Amino acid sequence: MKVSDILRVKGNTLFTVHPDEPLARAVDAMAEKDIGSLVVMEHGDLVGMLTFREVIQAIVKNGGGVGTLLVRSAMDDHPLTCTTETDMDEVRRMMLDRHARYMPVMDKRMLMGVISFYDVAKAVVDSQNFENKMLKAYIRDWPEEKTTP
Repeated sequence: MKVSDILRVKGNTLFTVHPDEPLARAVDAMAEKDIGSLVVMEHGDLVGMLTFREVIQAIVKNGGGVGTLLVRSAMDDHPLTCTTETDMDEVRRMMLDRHARYMPVMDKRMLMGVISFYDVAKAVVDSQNFENKMLKAYIRDWPEEKTTP
């Protein structure tokens, strides 16, 4: 299974933010849209990732509020990325190694989508459920062995 399989099911709605926007506005957008991440884009290029983890770290460093912080000061400026052709086993390993919950999907310099750890887990469970269903159907249709007298 590849990342393209997840994006096909998930759809292509993307939420982005500019690095010089106020962090407060980005947090409002995340809360309003009930999303855990925003892709940070500047001049059409991916320059970072803002997740609730970075927001919480920025709030703690800033004494409990976002104040006048900009997205640039809180974002991860070296986010983990993958392509549509990346295998799901590789994505799981990458996300686990870096403790990443969200990963932008790139095709060269073009942002194709974002997958979450939830998306990956759901794809694995769905795949296993399908495989289990096929195995059970195969077992039910198993031909009986002929016994020789």
